[in-house]
Amino acid sequence: MSNSLPWHVCHVQVEERQLSTRKVLIAGGGIGGLTCALALLRRGIDVDVYEQAPQLSEVGAGFQISANGTRCLFELGLESALRDSATEAASKQVRLWNTGQTWPLFDLGKSSVEKYGFPYYLVYRADLHDLLVQRIRALKPDAIHCGAKVTGFDQDDTSVRVQLENGHAAEGTLLIGADGIHSNVRRRLFGEGDAEFIGCVAWRGLIPSEALPEHLRSRIGTNWIGPGAHVIHYPLRHGRLVNFVGIVERDDWRVESWTTRGTVDECLADFSGWHPDVQTLIRGIREPFKWALLARKPMKKWTRGRVTLLGDACHPTLPFLAQGAVMAIEDGLVLARCIDAHAVDPAAGLERYETLRMDRTEKMVNGSTANGARFHNPLLANADYASEYVNTEWAEERVRERYEWLFEYDATRVDVGGRHVV
Repeated sequence: MSNSLPWHVCHVQVEERQLSTRKVLIAGGGIGGLTCALALLRRGIDVDVYEQAPQLSEVGAGFQISANGTRCLFELGLESALRDSATEAASKQVRLWNTGQTWPLFDLGKSSVEKYGFPYYLVYRADLHDLLVQRIRALKPDAIHCGAKVTGFDQDDTSVRVQLENGHAAEGTLLIGADGIHSNVRRRLFGEGDAEFIGCVAWRGLIPSEALPEHLRSRIGTNWIGPGAHVIHYPLRHGRLVNFVGIVERDDWRVESWTTRGTVDECLADFSGWHPDVQTLIRGIREPFKWALLARKPMKKWTRGRVTLLGDACHPTLPFLAQGAVMAIEDGLVLARCIDAHAVDPAAGLERYETLRMDRTEKMVNGSTANGARFHNPLLANADYASEYVNTEWAEERVRERYEWLFEYDATRVDVGGRHVV
């Protein structure tokens, strides 16, 4: 093998298998769909990914990957690359909206590795997306098709045929709907479904770290909590950027889109009266975006025949538990393992995947909703009460109850049925 090849190409070619005659079609080229595609290709299963965007890109935002997620990504051979691009969190803390009073929440650095075996990372979404794309293309250069929105499909006992908006069609053994919160695949399987506006608007933005004082650039995930709103911020790209998310109760904006621009002045108005540190963060945002938060009840069925759903397409969640993207990563790996283990009966593999993932993701969705109420308690307006409240709600035992079952999960070892898959 030539030493002139990029490291990621050399690494994955060692593991490449001849692709099987099975072909899995994936609608959606986001984090979950690409995780599944990479996991399948590494198992020698052919994949084509159909992404509606004209070119591959991800929104400029950060997200948190706890040990249960990094375990999956390390399993896919991404350990070294993640260490190079992600920020390893040191700890989490809670701060009070107006006084800035601080309570340490839990350690995330060495403690995460010692307790769960894997680090807790703060990741720039576009970096992980690019990394997954590179690894997929190293195994199958033409696996990802852009400008190819899946608009419909038909299936029989042996195959699935999809129709694309561009007029083309494709045929495969299975179809995975990883096409997000407004999934066309889900709509075709189960109808539109209900979504309820929860009365909150979310802000997000990126801040160059040089625009911030030192104490706002530390490797700490900070949750500001207050009456009717909360703010989360943490560093990305080894501290060169800071990710900002602010969620405020208001009912005058109901557009559920991550790409709608707002203004710094509007965001400042939403957090008027908050601590000067929060004001400093908002003023440093390059380009603020806002979106309305809609809640959906957990689905009771994801799969029909040779078609199933993944990630936000089947268990969209409110962003209050930092697990939405991680659940999609877990889905991708577990689904690939189930497909691999059920070569003789692919539809049974999809049913097994649904069985393995349904209860866990439903618990996550419900836990996230509960966390939102915890962050926004109206009695946090009173500093004296706030201290008692935080000491109770974020006591070690309660934190362990909310997070331990999430972090200790091992998607690489759940029983997928059939032959053992390494």
